[in-house]
Amino acid sequence: MTIRTRFAPSPTGHVHIGNIRAAIYNWLFARHEGGKFLLRVEDTDRERSTDEAIHTLLEAMEWLGLSHDEEPLYQSTRQAAHLAVAEELLSKGFAYKEDKGGTGRGDAVVFNMPGKDMSFHDEIKGDLSKASADMKDFVIVRSNGTPVFHLANVVDDVHMGITHVIRGDDHVENTYRHLALYQAIGAETPKFAHLPMITNAQGKPYSKRDGDAYVGEFREAGFLPDALFNYLALLGWSPGDDREVLSRNEMVELFTLDRVQSSAAQMDRAKLEWMNGQHMALLPLEERAIRCREVMEKRGLWRDDISEEYFLKVIELLGDRIKFFSDIADESAFFFTEDYEYEEKAARKRLRKEGALEGMRLLRDRFAELEEFTASGLEEVLRGLAEENEWNPGVLIHPVRVAVSGKAGGPGLFEMLQVIGKERVLSRMDKAVVRFSE
Repeated sequence: MTIRTRFAPSPTGHVHIGNIRAAIYNWLFARHEGGKFLLRVEDTDRERSTDEAIHTLLEAMEWLGLSHDEEPLYQSTRQAAHLAVAEELLSKGFAYKEDKGGTGRGDAVVFNMPGKDMSFHDEIKGDLSKASADMKDFVIVRSNGTPVFHLANVVDDVHMGITHVIRGDDHVENTYRHLALYQAIGAETPKFAHLPMITNAQGKPYSKRDGDAYVGEFREAGFLPDALFNYLALLGWSPGDDREVLSRNEMVELFTLDRVQSSAAQMDRAKLEWMNGQHMALLPLEERAIRCREVMEKRGLWRDDISEEYFLKVIELLGDRIKFFSDIADESAFFFTEDYEYEEKAARKRLRKEGALEGMRLLRDRFAELEEFTASGLEEVLRGLAEENEWNPGVLIHPVRVAVSGKAGGPGLFEMLQVIGKERVLSRMDKAVVRFSE
């Protein structure tokens, strides 16, 4: 049997991360099993399912690399098939007509639940059941002649040959209705897997009120598609070990439904930003440099006298400290100008501390004697001076960092000094000594 999964969104103009995570799981499962991943656009709500909304949906899927294996099925083209099945159910006594719209004609078609307890095995939640007394008959065709979601969903899944329905656990109650429809139609029942919801810090469903909630917003914020894909895949699923940063191929190889958790998964923006930094660092250095330069040019920070070699060294040194391309402006300004600001708190703590400037004068002279200005040589000199004076190396490390960059934190100090270069480092140390001696 060839595994066939589907993503069946109702396009509304925005693509929520909960919905796209369902698409990711369907895609991963199909790819892992060597099956097919299909797309069905449930566009029967013509007021909301505009061409623009559908374009937004397809664009989000393309950006995330969620390629589908067959032409998309647009549900609006299938109404005749849905209504034909409704007529068949009426003729076989599985449905009846009832007046739901006050017309007096009994136009609505209502499905007749079988009146027995129902159960099914969920691939994530395990065995589930529901008493017959808790399941009422339900409308499958409205009084205006349009099919309801339940009927269209089942009929189209049968038509597409879907073997596994992987969707959010807000559909568990619907599944009992759908099982009854499958049985009445005489179609083979697919396997069901219901995904845990994505929640906020309070354990409530994650929504726009909690921050960015749509794929387009994360894209505009500068997240990489691979990072968002990776993060959402892990938001409810585990590869079985401690790995978190995974490639598409690794996730495809490792993905199984039995490793999807049944409890809710909490959205963590900080973790997603960390993940983005990890994926940024995996990009080819040249690609990172091009994108960072674009940001600097847009902000008027780029100068033509910045050499490509120097810029690549800076980008490489910053590594995963650049979590977004836009970070280049804040994280690296001191690499490209002598007119940088000192963080007030850092300067007060590190440069105005008793003895800090005297230690930096001594270190500056030692640095000046170096013929090769390398990270290893700089570290050896600094630690040697500290040892001679029985100082903790931090007595020198912290003031030098603030003097040369204006910041309390950053990339490795000695590597940073090597990249900036001897003349500029000595000049900056001199400037700091003069300024903070006042």
